[in-house]
Amino acid sequence: MQTLTLSNILHQHFPDALHFSLLKSSKTHQETQQLHAFSLKTGVFSHPSLSSRLLSLYADPNINNLRYARSVFDRIQHPSLVLWNIILKCYIQNQQSHEAISLFVLCLACAKLTALKEGKQIHGLVLKLGFGLDKFVQASLVYLYSKCGKIGSGYAVFDQMDEKDLVSWNSLLDGYARCGEVKAAMKVFDEMPEKDCFSWTVLIYGLAKCGEELVSWNTMINGYMKAGDTNSACKLFDQMPTRNLITWNSMIGGFKLNLRFLEALEMFERMLEEEFRPTHATLVSVISAVSGLASLGTGRLIHSYIVKNGIELDGVVGTVMIEMYSKCGGIDSAVTVFRTISHKKLGHWTAIIVGLSIHGMADHALKLFLEMRRIGVKPNAITFVGVLNACSHVGLINDGHKYFNMMINEYGIKPAIEHYEAKDIIEEMPMRPNKVIWMTLLSGARNHRNTKIGEYAAQHLIELAPETTGGYVVLSNMYAVAGEWEKVSEVREMMKKRGLRKDSGCSSIEHKGVVHNFIVGDKSHPQTKEIYSKLAEMREKLKLAGHVPDTSQVLLYIEEEEEKEAELENHSERLAIAFGLINTEAGCPIRIMKNLRVCSDCHSVTKLLSKIYRREIIVRDNSRFHHFKDGLCSCKDFW
Repeated sequence: MQTLTLSNILHQHFPDALHFSLLKSSKTHQETQQLHAFSLKTGVFSHPSLSSRLLSLYADPNINNLRYARSVFDRIQHPSLVLWNIILKCYIQNQQSHEAISLFVLCLACAKLTALKEGKQIHGLVLKLGFGLDKFVQASLVYLYSKCGKIGSGYAVFDQMDEKDLVSWNSLLDGYARCGEVKAAMKVFDEMPEKDCFSWTVLIYGLAKCGEELVSWNTMINGYMKAGDTNSACKLFDQMPTRNLITWNSMIGGFKLNLRFLEALEMFERMLEEEFRPTHATLVSVISAVSGLASLGTGRLIHSYIVKNGIELDGVVGTVMIEMYSKCGGIDSAVTVFRTISHKKLGHWTAIIVGLSIHGMADHALKLFLEMRRIGVKPNAITFVGVLNACSHVGLINDGHKYFNMMINEYGIKPAIEHYEAKDIIEEMPMRPNKVIWMTLLSGARNHRNTKIGEYAAQHLIELAPETTGGYVVLSNMYAVAGEWEKVSEVREMMKKRGLRKDSGCSSIEHKGVVHNFIVGDKSHPQTKEIYSKLAEMREKLKLAGHVPDTSQVLLYIEEEEEKEAELENHSERLAIAFGLINTEAGCPIRIMKNLRVCSDCHSVTKLLSKIYRREIIVRDNSRFHHFKDGLCSCKDFW
């Protein structure tokens, strides 16, 4: 049984009579408040006629109670445009500071109702009141016109905005998408400084609406890749009914962007199997992925494909090909590629100069730099990074200063962080040195066994970037070489307290498409027995050649000299060299990649081994390449 209440009785039997009587009789502020209280008490407030009359009465200039008007307005679930106008006028006549917010809400309401006529009236009122440049109002107007399909008017407002927020960008994007202007929508999307889920949804909806389903799929894949969500991109890729070249490029480029180089190459393989012909964009991503893996063999295969298919190397493909060979240890091949490019551009010159510099081939790098200038190619800041590094890697201090001054005075290039190295130059830098600069100075001090400068650099590095593990490690190693074991313990204790761990030394060598990794004292390799047998052979040959182990390079506190020598013999690069001597043909170069700096003893040993076994041994450590040949190193013992 329904409970009889005053509200029920009024609703069921006397609604119209009650409303008519109350609405007609209420005129004063007191009468309006009585009507308001009665409507809430009896539950009849929700009747549209009553709530509208209450709002009108409170907003009437004779009563003009903004607080009560807003209270009534907020209780109305679906206010009409008339009611929006009433509340707006009430704000204006009370000269409140919240007009912009009110107008913002009002514009949104008009947009939702696609009330273009009323929206234009509001726009005129906004200009009349002097709120035309208010960013909230402008954003609302862009939203209004876009929703109403008047994208031209929306863009005109958008174009006048000094500060364009994400809401404004999304509103403009939505407007173009709704009007079916796909190219304009994609242009806006590309220009957006930031994007959210709504941005992607609007674009994809617009593309699908215009029959561009495949473009929608590709856009989503590209979005997932840029957001780092490779798993979702892969799922979407597998679900696609059809794919085009853009699809493959998005996947390959996305994997490269997210440093998933192996997956990028696997995707390229699948692409070729499905008989898609790669574009220059495809090849740039693939070659860059090869550089990331430092896989020279794979790089040569890609190069063969390019030559076989008659693809020119004059553009960016040539640049990344030079960079790839340089980073994979094939500097001779990098030079060959450079020489075969008929129309050399700045990118090609810069790539080969930088490549030669990291391989310690300063003379060749500087010669090419002079040739480049002679034919009128203007160097940029990156070119000078290569030139200055070339001088740095072989100790050409005077030449370094000469080219540094040339960069500033002749070419007007403002020095960046990468152009500085030594302590005296660092102290005169116009900008604050970053962690790379301090790390460079610390490494240089370690190389020259200058503990004082090393401590100076380490102090600044740790203050600037206390999470940089390498700084503690280099400082600890420098103390170990100097025999200051108490300070070694202090540095290691500091690392422990800060939760930092040293990376283990690891050396890798590629053989027949397989990368073999070794750590210090590694005995996990299938060829361990043969490797340690070769190490013993190497030890005997080194003794006959007069090598005396530099046990100061043992960074552990070990008292016995024999134990120190055994520790040195088991360094990861020596295991990799032994593997290379066993498995590669006589006369073939041995290429090794190491994640840490080569120690002085291993450097001396590798020079001797290159002469004893008549092999070129190329080692890339964490800062540069070393080419060991005939008992010499390309770094000229300066690294």
